[in-house]
Amino acid sequence: MLNHRIERAAPEHGGDTAPWIVFGNSLMTDLSLWDAQVAALAGRFNILRYDQRGHGASAVPDEVQTIEQLSDDLIALLDHCKIAACTYVGLSMGVPTGLAAYRKAPARFERLILVDGQASSSAASKAAWEERIAFGTANGMVAMADQTVRRWLRPERVALLLGERLHAMIAATPLKGFIACATALQNYDEVAVLARVAVPTLLLVGQEDGAMPATMRAMAAAIPGANIQEIADAGHLPNYERPDLFNEILLSFLKVS
Repeated sequence: MLNHRIERAAPEHGGDTAPWIVFGNSLMTDLSLWDAQVAALAGRFNILRYDQRGHGASAVPDEVQTIEQLSDDLIALLDHCKIAACTYVGLSMGVPTGLAAYRKAPARFERLILVDGQASSSAASKAAWEERIAFGTANGMVAMADQTVRRWLRPERVALLLGERLHAMIAATPLKGFIACATALQNYDEVAVLARVAVPTLLLVGQEDGAMPATMRAMAAAIPGANIQEIADAGHLPNYERPDLFNEILLSFLKVS
């Protein structure tokens, strides 16, 4: 079973019967990436966060992975934790993971919150991941962290504690775990499920995350009734880089005052 952590709602907010929120991570991060969101939601929801295969304290797989396998892991974890239905928050790699899980088991999801991710790979993204896998293999995960922190965060934050923490998280990711899941991101297509999403859906994207805002606007247009919000002054990890604004939008969507 994947490494996971549960925070229970307080009795005055329903305890074990309170709604569930499940957080799904990006590549090269662990469940601590959601610390600010857990702090904002603590006591009011039951919260599950977990390390994807090869990340954090989860076991490193011997073989490369697929989005199908990662989505099966999510459903298996819901079963293991006896979660009948949840709000799912997926970041980057967590977006196709959540979409594939929704395709297989839509009744398990009450809401979707999709953050800085896309519904399908492309020829360009496949080539980019090939390049990054080759770089990591040749230079190791510390060098990968050097490169990735500069790409994911706004320049003025790279040298701050925020950047240092992220650098340590990426550098601690096992090379085999990175390669296994980066391979999954080279070939997937969950576009067809977008039109079938029948739960409230919010897309959030860092305004400075390259082409991702345009990509996510197209995704939002394909999901019935979906809303999208861009988070200013944030790159690929808006929940981590701008937790104040991210949490305000999250709480509003969850209708929490």
